[in-house]
Amino acid sequence: MKQESSDPQPSSCCSCSCSSSSAPLKDGGTVAYRGGEGGAERGAEGGSEGRAERGAEGGAEVEAPAWIDDEASSCCRLEDLWRLPQCHSKLGELKFSRTHTVLIDVDLFKRGQLVAQAGRDMWHSNFVKMPSSQSSVFMKTGWNKGTEHRWPVIFKQLKNLSKKKSVSVDEVKEAIMKYNPKYKDQWSFDALSSFVDRVPKSENYFPALFPKIAALAMQLPEHVKKAIPLLQKGKSAAITLSQVQISCLLANAFFCTFPHRNTSHSNAEYRNYPSINFNSLFGISSDRKTEKLRAIMHYFKVVTDEETKPKGLVTFERRCLKDTETPNWRGCKETMPKLHVTSVGTIETEGTEMLQVDFASSRLGGGVLGSGLVQEEILFLINPELIVSRLFTEKLEDNECLIITGTQQFSCYSGFGDTFEWACPHEDLLKRDEWARLQRQILAIDALHFKHRRDQYSMIKVTRELNKAYCGFKGKGPNEPDIATGKWGCGAFNGDPQLKAVIQLMAAAMAKRGLAFFTFGDEALRRGLQQTHHLLVTQEITVGKLYGLLEDFSADVQSSNSPVNLFDFIRNTFRSRRSLL
Repeated sequence: MKQESSDPQPSSCCSCSCSSSSAPLKDGGTVAYRGGEGGAERGAEGGSEGRAERGAEGGAEVEAPAWIDDEASSCCRLEDLWRLPQCHSKLGELKFSRTHTVLIDVDLFKRGQLVAQAGRDMWHSNFVKMPSSQSSVFMKTGWNKGTEHRWPVIFKQLKNLSKKKSVSVDEVKEAIMKYNPKYKDQWSFDALSSFVDRVPKSENYFPALFPKIAALAMQLPEHVKKAIPLLQKGKSAAITLSQVQISCLLANAFFCTFPHRNTSHSNAEYRNYPSINFNSLFGISSDRKTEKLRAIMHYFKVVTDEETKPKGLVTFERRCLKDTETPNWRGCKETMPKLHVTSVGTIETEGTEMLQVDFASSRLGGGVLGSGLVQEEILFLINPELIVSRLFTEKLEDNECLIITGTQQFSCYSGFGDTFEWACPHEDLLKRDEWARLQRQILAIDALHFKHRRDQYSMIKVTRELNKAYCGFKGKGPNEPDIATGKWGCGAFNGDPQLKAVIQLMAAAMAKRGLAFFTFGDEALRRGLQQTHHLLVTQEITVGKLYGLLEDFSADVQSSNSPVNLFDFIRNTFRSRRSLL
């Protein structure tokens, strides 16, 4: 399970009426939010003057060597960065291909209808093994031993629940254990029971919601008719499915119906995949799980209501960086990208409609169905459709990423880790593209976890992180949104925020995309990155030259036990060179 792998963020994503105009940071500062605009206002310039231009706004007072103007900045304004509505690339018709599976009927989609694509079940190692498959069986217990088809048993239990006006947690548990008898003495439902018991009766809609989730889950054979391919390592491929299909799959995850997905031992069939059934979320009770369940149950409340259920599509795309696409970093001629750096705001709010970086676990979602509650888990809770990626996405390799386009934000939150709280519903007002996908794009890239902090300064490790970031940042055409990111791989993963910032600058430069960098209240990092970026811009330092500097820095770190500060090293290097002129 992924532990807390990133530094604390600002304590709220709310831009709705439930939140105040500012929220406290962990270090006592405040975040000034932009109210109902969600921090995503677009200036008239909006990047339309070209990606190579660098604005001169956004300066802040920093301490600097005497030969550097301490008021200077080469950073741009947030509204000067490109967002999805400004990227006018035509998608073309939605269609199947060898590497793109579409789970809805594309001909009917063109006529405005969302209908499941006809297909057949595939009980195969390259596809999701579905609970409704004829090949899905379980071993009966007791005197009448043998195998039994799972779906008739699952369907019967779900149907019984769906007919009731109110269902208790004990009834949910009893139904789940009927088709998971192997785990009768292993699975606990303490967190789910505690959650329902703790909510005041006036707010407790959950017993009435359980039957609706059951009714949604039992519609699986109608909603998903075509086999779902696994997004396997080493293969670039995409899956597009409807939000209704996602809700049905997640309803089945809630009722723990997916076969072969309840163990992660070394010989398990899905050992390289994240868990998907919700049994781990229902287990040992905690305040964290109570707040997680608030977010999950609100999602199901929305998607089981005919008036509010979403009617769009979502695409999950695994991208693999080929050896021939891997940059020769030492020889790169690109100069520094456009940068906006700020210590206030969040990726998901101020970075709306940009390519939003998920500080991911290699097994997507990390501890979202357990006790984890940092950047990635929070992202998956406010956008629960992301959780379905765990069903079909194999563990990411060093040269791979996942890009998700079109997920809906259902909730607002406050806090982080132990202080996380579900705050209120979120009304997602983003526009949809030609494929009926909301204009939200999320990039999952996993950083390395360093047991010993100094290990990350090895150039092998630096290059791995450069390639991972570039794999995600690399676009498919000239009209791509800029990137919203921050302290990727820091916190418990022991990443150096300065090094990670420089790595992401270099990858963005290679990808020819601008960068919005959110330091999550770290004012020192904001000042240092702003000053370092200005120095690199004014000295016209290329990515290749900066890579050479990192090689020098790496050698310096390996030969010394002195404190490590990359920004100081870069400044002192240029100061030394200047003194020799």
